[in-house]
Amino acid sequence: MKRAAKIVLGILAVVVLVPLAVWKSGLLTPGVEPVPIASAPFAGPTLTRSPVTPTPLSGFAARPIQHPFQAFEGGGLHGNAYNSDVHTTGGPSGRGELAVISRRVSPLPGGVCPTITFTREGLVVAMCASFAGFEIDLFEPHTLRLLATHRLVTRPSTFEALVKLDLDIIFLDTSGGSYFYLDDQDRVVLTDAAQRLQRIAHRKRADGGYELYVADSWDLTPYAPHDCFDVDNFFPAGECDPVTSVMPDYTGRIWWVTRRGRVGTLDPATGRVGVHHFAGEEIQNSLSSDDTGMYVITDHALYAMVADEAGTPVVRWREEYPRADTYRYGNINIGSGSTPTLMDDERGRRYVAITDAGADRTGLVVYRREEQVSGPRQICRVPLFGEAGSAVEISPIGWGRSLVVKNDSGYRSAFHGTSEATIAGGMTRVDIREDDSGCDVVWTRPERVPAVVTKLSTNGLLYAYTFEEQPGGENAWSFIAFDFASGAPVFERFVGLGKSFDINWGSPAIARDGTVYLGIFKGILAIAERGGAAAATVAVTSGG
Repeated sequence: MKRAAKIVLGILAVVVLVPLAVWKSGLLTPGVEPVPIASAPFAGPTLTRSPVTPTPLSGFAARPIQHPFQAFEGGGLHGNAYNSDVHTTGGPSGRGELAVISRRVSPLPGGVCPTITFTREGLVVAMCASFAGFEIDLFEPHTLRLLATHRLVTRPSTFEALVKLDLDIIFLDTSGGSYFYLDDQDRVVLTDAAQRLQRIAHRKRADGGYELYVADSWDLTPYAPHDCFDVDNFFPAGECDPVTSVMPDYTGRIWWVTRRGRVGTLDPATGRVGVHHFAGEEIQNSLSSDDTGMYVITDHALYAMVADEAGTPVVRWREEYPRADTYRYGNINIGSGSTPTLMDDERGRRYVAITDAGADRTGLVVYRREEQVSGPRQICRVPLFGEAGSAVEISPIGWGRSLVVKNDSGYRSAFHGTSEATIAGGMTRVDIREDDSGCDVVWTRPERVPAVVTKLSTNGLLYAYTFEEQPGGENAWSFIAFDFASGAPVFERFVGLGKSFDINWGSPAIARDGTVYLGIFKGILAIAERGGAAAATVAVTSGG
C-alpha cells in the first residue's frame, strides 16, 4: 500500500511540479513594462462624489508612529509597529479626477500584492503571491514598471493544496512572508517558507538597473520544527510549524511567531535566539511593538511580552478572550482574527484593541496596556454586526481613542467566490470614553468591504474597497472613501469589473506623495489624483 501511495503521489507531483518548474524558469515572469489588468465592459459611472467635507485629523494622535528599526510607515500590512492602519500622509481627496493604473503580476492564478511599503527614495516594495509562490517585487512609483524581483521559497502548503485539491490549505496558512516589514535601512525583513529569517536589500547595478539580494540570513529550523508535507517529503513524521510573522522590538531584536504557538527573538548582532512556546495555542496574526515590549495574540489569549537578558520572551500580562465553539466563515480559525492594535492618547493613556470570537458574535475588546493597572484591564467589549453574519479577520483601525472595524463574514478568497448573497457587510466606528468607563458606537455603515485592510489618512478619509453585483453576475469593484468623523461616503472610484479585481485580502498603502497603491487578486493598482505627482504617468481608466 505504501508503494502504491508513493506512485500516486509521484504522478500528482509531476502534474504539480511541471507548471512550477516552468514558473521558476522565468519563462512566465512578467516583463518590466506593466500589462494592465483587463476589465469587462462597465456601463456605470466611473467616479461618484458626495457633498461631504472630511475633517482632517490633528493633535497628538496624528503624529507619525516611528519605530527606531523600521522605515517611515514601514510596518508592512498594517502600516506601522502599532499596526494602527493610520497613515500620516494624505491620500486622494476625490475632488479632482482620479487616475488609476493597474499591473498584472502573474500569468498563473492569483497575483495579489497584499503587503506594500516604500523606500526613502520612493520606490514601491511589495510582497506578491500567485498560485506558484511568493516574491518580493520592486516597482517604479506611479508607472509600476518592474525594477527587480526576488523569488521566495514556495510554501509547503501550496504543494499540499495542489496535491489534495483543497484550496483551504492555502487560505489557512499565513506564513511565507506576507507579514514582512521594511527596516530603517530599507531592507525587507521576513521569514521565508524554509524557516530562514532574512533581510533582503536592494541596490543599483553597474548598468543602472536594480537588483534585490539577501543581505543577511539566519536558519530558524533548530527552534521551529519544519517537517512539512512537501515535494521532497511525502511522508512527514514530525511537526510542521511555519513562521507566520516578524516584528522588531525597540532594542533591535527581531521577534518572530509560528503557527503552533512559538514566540521567538533573534539578536541580529550575535545571532542569539530565544524561544517561548504557548503549547496548544495557534498564532495566525502578526504581533505589535511599542517602547515597552511586544503584543502577541494566539487563538486563546492576548499577551504582553518582553525579552529577558538572554533574549527569551517572557509574559508581562495575559488576557483570555471569548472563543468560538465553531468556525465562522470569514475567519481563519476559531480564535481572534485580528493583530493587536495599539493606541495612545494625549494624556499618556495606552490601549490595545483586538476582536474576539464570542459565541454570540464577534466582539471588539479594548484593554489598558500598561503593565500595572488599577481595576480590570478590560475597558469594554462591543458586540459587532448581526448575529447572522459576524466575523472579523482584519485588525481594527486605531487612532487616539477611536477604532473602526469592518465585517469579513462570508468571504474566504477570490478563488472561493464573492457574492452579495453570502457577504453580510458592515463597518462600525467605536470610541473609548474619556473616563475609560466603557466604549460607545459612533456610527455604522452597511457597505460590503470584506477582506481589505482599510486605512485611515490624517486627511480625515477612511479608504476601503467595495463591490456591487451587476445584472450579469459579475462584481464591479471600486475604491471608496468615507469621512472618518461621520462615516458618510465621500467618493467612490470604479476600478474594474470581474474576478481579476477582487480584493483577495489586499491592503492599500499611501505613499508620501499621496498615491495609493492597492493589491488586488491579479496584481497591483496605483490610484492618484489628477494634477498630483502621478498625473504625468498614470492614465485615467474609462468606464469600460
